[in-house]
Amino acid sequence: MLAVSASQLMAARYQMALSLGFHIVLSCFGVAFPALIYIVHRRGIRGDADALVLAKRWSKVAAVLFAVGAVSGTVLSFEMGLLWPGLMSRFGDVIGLPFAMEGIAFFVEAIFLGIYLYGWDRLSPKTHLRTLIPMMVSGVVGTFCIVAVNAWMNSPSGFRIVGDGTDFTVTDVQPWTAMFNNAVWLQFLHMFVAAYMVVGFVVAAVYAGGLLKGRRDRLHRMGFTTAFAVATVAAVIQPMIGHVAGMRLAEHQPTKLAAMELATTTERNAPLNLGGILIDGKVYGAIRIPGLSSFLSRGWFNRDVPGLDVAPTADQPPANVVHNSFQIMVGIGTALVLFSLWFWWRRRRQHDALTSRRFLKLAVIAGPAAVLALESGWTTTEVGRQPWIVQDVLRVKDAVTPNGGIWISFSVILIVYAGLGTITYRVIRSMSRRWRDNGQIDLPTPYGPPAEHAPVPAEVS
Repeated sequence: MLAVSASQLMAARYQMALSLGFHIVLSCFGVAFPALIYIVHRRGIRGDADALVLAKRWSKVAAVLFAVGAVSGTVLSFEMGLLWPGLMSRFGDVIGLPFAMEGIAFFVEAIFLGIYLYGWDRLSPKTHLRTLIPMMVSGVVGTFCIVAVNAWMNSPSGFRIVGDGTDFTVTDVQPWTAMFNNAVWLQFLHMFVAAYMVVGFVVAAVYAGGLLKGRRDRLHRMGFTTAFAVATVAAVIQPMIGHVAGMRLAEHQPTKLAAMELATTTERNAPLNLGGILIDGKVYGAIRIPGLSSFLSRGWFNRDVPGLDVAPTADQPPANVVHNSFQIMVGIGTALVLFSLWFWWRRRRQHDALTSRRFLKLAVIAGPAAVLALESGWTTTEVGRQPWIVQDVLRVKDAVTPNGGIWISFSVILIVYAGLGTITYRVIRSMSRRWRDNGQIDLPTPYGPPAEHAPVPAEVS
């Protein structure tokens, strides 16, 4: 195998991180947005004109995001082979099945998205509504398949290795065993709920921004409360899933857990480190809460939390990155739970939080905060596995391409994604401006609201 420079390896990592970080946000909308559209569309065909307006407009936004996601997803599929031939050449047969099934799910979702968009003035109300169901199912299947690959990288199974070191052969491949590895279900649930959390808070943030600008019509209030309700359910469920998922790390990925907890040595009744940084094997600046790390990560106070000393230095992940990304994820997630519950508590007490500028400003911030929590969670997952691309089997440096020019491809990808992001924002903002300025329902269905009784909505971007 040709030697790979540290610079080349870093370029490959940066390019993959950029591609994954960009695509994962779009994939969340592919998973959760159809469900939000289903909620308002179902309400709309029961006689709510504003809900039908939301369904029509959200479906157009979904189409734009889906198209951009198709581009970024295609880039990712090429990068897996071009950047990491050491992984795909050895383990392509092991993880090929979920990749193939995700491709089928993607095309099914694309087909039914097209039918849904085309069917506004051509299908009966109930039939039209039902075309969203295959989209939601495809989102579930696609998410499971992609997460199954990542879970396999964290908990490899379904194969046998012949040989030693980096010169080995993979035999006895069992694709179904690899796909349904022992990490997949919790990791899938964690990501699936995260998608609804992100989409819910981002959509709610858009309507909170409109309400801040004085667009206090029923359309904006419904758009906010529908999305915020979905986000609240996801935000409340997510910590429980994350807690159970984290508890398995002590046995299966102890060094990742040690990095997350910033634990330098294995310790019983281990303290929880809030903040802090690891320098030369010592933790500085952390707030230590006695026993809480053992309780949260192992289920009780008198249990051991593994330290970084369980592995040689060469096998340890960059603890500061893992620890701080984990704490950002947990901190934001906790804040979003409290913020969501506070809104519904005030609503139950007949207080209209949507008239409070302070609340609306916080709701606007909640959208990008949820995205940051998502990115931080994936940083924890991926960086916490380092230096392995397949846990305890194949190192990242042994999987990267020996070919040069990665910094050039990284620069090209950076420009492409910057352009895609800018174009996406401008297109959606232009759509929003036309909806607001023209004051049209733009819903030519036989069961839509009569134009003479339709409200004059104002959509925000």
